[in-house]
Amino acid sequence: MTVDTAILDALRGGLVVSCQPVQGGPLDRPEIAVAMAEAAVQAGANGVRLEGVAAVSAAARSLAVPIIGIVKRDLADYPVRITPLEADVEQLAAAGLAMADCSALEEGLAAAETGFEIVGSTLSGYTGGPVPDAPDFELVERMAAQGLTVMAEGRIRTPAEAAAALSRGAWAVTVGSAITRVEHVTGWFVEAIEAAAP
Repeated sequence: MTVDTAILDALRGGLVVSCQPVQGGPLDRPEIAVAMAEAAVQAGANGVRLEGVAAVSAAARSLAVPIIGIVKRDLADYPVRITPLEADVEQLAAAGLAMADCSALEEGLAAAETGFEIVGSTLSGYTGGPVPDAPDFELVERMAAQGLTVMAEGRIRTPAEAAAALSRGAWAVTVGSAITRVEHVTGWFVEAIEAAAP
């Protein structure tokens, strides 16, 4: 796979907003995801990340920024959930920008070796065991040290964490739940308030 250098340049040092509503939630409709993407771009996002070929295709018609697409599938006896099928990769590549979501340095290196120009720290902490609370800045730093073009992604919830990811070598930063998932952000506030209640 090859990515136009203009796309990489457009993302460099910038924010990508993941506009993926909670699956099955009241906002889980392609037109709402696209509207969120348009709002994020109006606010200054350098790119967006969307789930599903329909949403990616619709956003590509209305936005002039890079679009990173994924397809989520729950397949029996197969642990990969994000864009697991080759057909998904081909359809997304035709509609937007594809990137390799990784959980470890070795996966990032393998993805780069097969031709992916962008590797994300997206899956770090999600491949078994308890999910950590903090972003995996160490993985971002290790991948960047190997010369990979790194998209920091996963559990980045504050502007300070986004800036920290860039200072650790990320090419760009993707933020999702903290911006576009009303259910998650509301839950964080509810938990904090309940914990502080007398």
